[in-house]
Order: sequence, then structure tokens, then C-alpha cells
Amino acid sequence: MSEQSTGREPVISLDRVRVEFGPVVAVSDISFGLGPGDLLGLIGPNGAGKTTLLRAIAGIQPLAAGSVRLLGQDLSRGDGQVRRHLGFTPDTPAFYEKLTVREFLRFIAIGYGLDAAEADERIGFWLEKVWLAEKAGQKIKALSRGMRQRVGIARTLLPNPAVILLDEPAAGLDPAGRVQFRQLLGDLREQGKALVVSSHILADMEEYCTHVAIMAEGVLVRFGTVAQVAARAGGDERCRYLMVLARSFPGVVSVLSEVPGVACIVEERDQISFEFASGREQAAQLLAALVARQVPVASFVPRSPGLEEAYLRIGIRQVD
Repeated sequence: MSEQSTGREPVISLDRVRVEFGPVVAVSDISFGLGPGDLLGLIGPNGAGKTTLLRAIAGIQPLAAGSVRLLGQDLSRGDGQVRRHLGFTPDTPAFYEKLTVREFLRFIAIGYGLDAAEADERIGFWLEKVWLAEKAGQKIKALSRGMRQRVGIARTLLPNPAVILLDEPAAGLDPAGRVQFRQLLGDLREQGKALVVSSHILADMEEYCTHVAIMAEGVLVRFGTVAQVAARAGGDERCRYLMVLARSFPGVVSVLSEVPGVACIVEERDQISFEFASGREQAAQLLAALVARQVPVASFVPRSPGLEEAYLRIGIRQVD
């Protein structure tokens, strides 16, 4: 695909990245760039190539073609030091489970050449950021899945990378943990980090992403802001309306069905959603027709397409 950009000077950029497993093309010629503070949400069905792409960016998965540049240096040709500026958390991080959280992070700090004082300062800082300060002395094997996920994120952030890759980081987090995670992502963006986050929780991604990439069969089929992706998938001439009734009206679906252009009607008690022309004049005419038929309309509003609706509209086939 042609190069995609978020409009900022790139911290990391991909140029026609391709990954092959024998005859299978897992990632097909993907190009994009991310600048400081950009957060790209990577979404798609199972088997779309999201994890393979993240591993390729991180330098774990060899490329069949193309290149990844971090801070202006080609990762495949650099001196290795530039990789210190890139952090990757897989969906199931690996740990030494008999160590405590603090012991494990100290071990990681040694690998990055941090002295004891700096290591302890960074460990304390990031454990606070991932809400695990009280668990610093607990053995990792005793932690829940959600807490292990947080330890994995703290391990990734320890060397203070410029680019952060997170594969399904919200997996295992409870609702409070997901709220805290969104706050952490906001903090990282304010620090000027560039992030790529893969997740199936589209409602959350709509809140924290600056940009979205929808992936299917190894190809990026959409790239842009949430609004751009949603608008492109939904089209400009139609939108979805939500109508709330003041009281039950059994014939409302039949009434709507008789109106030319109304489609995809969904009734849930006193709320009915449907697709119709997005123009104000057409909406006014429809509302007048409903009132004339004595439909007890309490509210009638168009809804901007969200990320989840946009994703479903694209019609990507799920692969399990």
C-alpha cells in the first residue's frame, strides 16, 4: 500500500514491510510513519497479521522485504544501540516467576546497563504508573493475569523507549484496570512517545487512539484518525439514527419499513435505531411523517459512526 503518515516528523517509519512464511504472505508491503505523541490502534480479526507486524517492527521477526527506521536509522543495519529506544510487550509476556516484581525489574535493568540507583528510581516510577507499587515485593507467580500484564508493560517502559509496541495489553485487565491503562497511555503520549497498540476492545481504542489501522489478511485496509476511518466506512450520504419513544408503539417497525430509504432497523424496547439519509431536510421529513402517524417520538438524533460500527461495515471476514 502507499505510505501512510500521521502528519508529524516520524519517530518510526515502515517502508513496504513484508513478512513471508514460505508461500504465505503474513504482512504485505505495509508502510506508515508515527511521530511523537502519536498512538496508532491496530485492529483486525484473528489471523490478520497484527502480531506478526508488531514482531517485525520490534526486529524479532525477519523481513522478507522492506525496512523499519527508528529515529532515522534502519533497524536491520544499525549498530544495535538504536533498539534500546524501542520497547515491545507481547500478549503473553515471559517472566522469571520465582522472582519478586522488583527483583525481576532489577534483572531487566542490569541488561540495559542501568546502575543500581537509576534502576531503583525508574522501577519505583514505573510501578507507580502501572499501579503496582504495593506489589513490588510479591512473587510474580502469585500475580493475576492482569497484574502480570502490568509488570510486562513496566518492563517495557523501564529503559524509557521512544517507541512502544503493545500487543493486546488490556487482556486480563478488569474495568478499573482498563481505565488506569488509558490514563497511562495518555501520560506516555504527553511524554512524546510514539505507540502502536493492538487490541480487540474497540470501544477503548476509540477513546485513546490518535489514529487507527484496520488490518486484514496481512494488508492495511484502512488508515487514518478514528473520525476519518469511521466516515470512510460509513459513507457521507447515510448515517445511523437513534429514536427513543415516549411509550410503547407496537407498529413502529412497520411504519419505518414503509419509508423509502430506511434500512437496518433494530428495536430494543423503547429505542429504535436505523439507517437513513444524513441530510437535515430528509431527516426533518422523516420525523414529520412519524409524528403524523402518531408515533410517540421523545427524541430523534443522528449518530456519528464509531470505530466498532466502521469496522463491522467494512465486512472483514473473521478468521479463527
